[in-house]
Amino acid sequence: MSSGILTKSHPPHHQISFQRRNTRSLLRKIEVFSSLFDSFKDSNDDDDVLPSSAVLCLKELYILIYRSKILLNYCSQSSRLWLLLQNPALSGHFHDLNQEFSTLLDVFPLDDIRKSLSDEVCEHIDLLRRQSRRLRLFVDANDEALRGRIFSFIDQLEHGGRPCKSDLREVFVVSLGISDAKSCMAEIEFLEEQLYNQEDDVDPSVLNGVIALARYCRFLLFGFDEEVIDVKGGRFKRSSEEEEEAIAVPKDFCCPISLDLMRDPVIVSTGQTYDRASIVRWMEEGHSTCPNSGQTLKHHRLVPNRTLRSLLSQWCAAHDVPYEPPDDAPSEATLTASMSRAAVEANLATVELLVNQLEGGSETAKTAAARELRLLAKTGKENRVCIAEAGAIPLLRGMLSSRNPVIQENSVTAMLNLSIHDKNKVLIMEEKNCLRLIVGVLRHGWVTEARENAAATLFSLSAVHDYKKRIADEPGALEALADLLKDGSSRGKKDAVTAMFNLSTHAGSGARMVDSGAVSALVGALATDGVAEDAAGALALLVRQPLAAAAVGKEEKAVHNLVGLMRRGSPRGKENAVAALLELCRSGGSAVTERVVRAPALGGLLQTLLFTGTKRARRKAASLARVCQRCEYTVLTAAMQWSGGDRSRVSSNFGADVSVVPTMAISVPVL
Repeated sequence: MSSGILTKSHPPHHQISFQRRNTRSLLRKIEVFSSLFDSFKDSNDDDDVLPSSAVLCLKELYILIYRSKILLNYCSQSSRLWLLLQNPALSGHFHDLNQEFSTLLDVFPLDDIRKSLSDEVCEHIDLLRRQSRRLRLFVDANDEALRGRIFSFIDQLEHGGRPCKSDLREVFVVSLGISDAKSCMAEIEFLEEQLYNQEDDVDPSVLNGVIALARYCRFLLFGFDEEVIDVKGGRFKRSSEEEEEAIAVPKDFCCPISLDLMRDPVIVSTGQTYDRASIVRWMEEGHSTCPNSGQTLKHHRLVPNRTLRSLLSQWCAAHDVPYEPPDDAPSEATLTASMSRAAVEANLATVELLVNQLEGGSETAKTAAARELRLLAKTGKENRVCIAEAGAIPLLRGMLSSRNPVIQENSVTAMLNLSIHDKNKVLIMEEKNCLRLIVGVLRHGWVTEARENAAATLFSLSAVHDYKKRIADEPGALEALADLLKDGSSRGKKDAVTAMFNLSTHAGSGARMVDSGAVSALVGALATDGVAEDAAGALALLVRQPLAAAAVGKEEKAVHNLVGLMRRGSPRGKENAVAALLELCRSGGSAVTERVVRAPALGGLLQTLLFTGTKRARRKAASLARVCQRCEYTVLTAAMQWSGGDRSRVSSNFGADVSVVPTMAISVPVL
């Protein structure tokens, strides 16, 4: 049995901020057991055979030591605040291990193996056995007092007060040893990871309050000048895709389906991990097997792989690869449900500090403040409300035209996050020149992320019907969205197409969509995975307007791309494609209708959709089939009149044109 687990990897106790006495006690035990295993290893008597009871105890001892290593590593790698919050529970874990060591030592057959051990080792084990029987649960009173101070701050915030700056400095700087903005940020990030993983050991509302308190202390105690930020925007110079191409991504971080870096890893019933978007698309296409193993999926539930997601986040941070956690993990509802009054008050105090820096701080301070407002506005209605009420929107608007790429990117993203709250949409749209400046970032933003988030902001603002026309009529807005849809990154195309989809729902948007090149961009996007179904949805809305229908009809690949989406798309994509073709026939005139009817394989695809599509898709497919049947009758009637009623001449002259039409002679269900 190897003793390697005993001699490496466990942390020295001086690295652990709390639980020092419990740690020292556990390490002393491990040192004794290490000497025990070394004695067996160094024994020269090959004829000695250990009794089975001793072998069994040694195996159990090895397991206990391994558990001890895990506990010690957990304590050494956790943040100070987290250890403090966990203090009673961790003390309990140390005590449980001590109890199990004591029980094992009581039954350990030392007398049977004394001849294989040195006298010194036997004495140490005897002493350890006696000491273990006397050990009791130990919870450090000083640590508990410090923990009580943290909870007193939370309670003060809960009742609308503000902790004294000197008291916060005494606890955070003097007692906890959090001495600068960087170490405070590390504490916040660790606690947020625990909240993200929904640890059960600490009440989420308490954890939210401590995170908000730590964030407040970060700026109140350490200010903004020490903030480590590349104000020239060096880390934003390359897009996400360019970063990934420049770095060899570990195979385990790539989705087996798309082969791209995973963003939201999930586990299927077979135990395999895939990126959520890829496996969802796989299942929507009708597959019932695991792509990797070929096993049948017992169910379609997807379990988030939080461990891999955490490793992904750490790897991306270490290699400076942009990584945004998925929006639904943890869901905003989960986080905001646990947002305590203390957290709201602490965030409000932090917002006041940040807005003051936006107004009169240095460029570095403004950069830090914009970034923090962006993060605060990302989660929680209360945060979005208090940021707007503190007067951040006019100040952020002024920073949209900044020549500093980081400031501009953080400002437009903060505006995007604020716009999620409906009342803030009004404030943003009514703020003088704000829409023009957002469009300016979309057109000429310094970095890709800024342009993409500007497009997403337009999508958010256009959720209000009255704003759709204003946005569509803003000079350059639709042109920039069309350019982003044609040449942007995968994420940029998604942001652009969703914004255009929203704007397409306005009845008067057709002319601007045509003139700006948006219609042409949407037609081209039909062939691009990830945006095709939204592009088809936007076109289905637009072609209800004759002007837009005529423009789409003139696009050479429009019908071809829509039929292609019917063949390869997801259920929603197929539904949008058949809806667009139907509306195109209704509004585009007879020439366009004939082009649709003559599209290769359309009849077979309609027949498949009538039996396998969504309810709406089946209804649209039935309507389109009727349109095709009427078109067939009209074509045949005209042809027979031209041929003098000779059906054979019709067949010879129109064989090529109507070769697909007979496939329309299908049974159209009544829906």
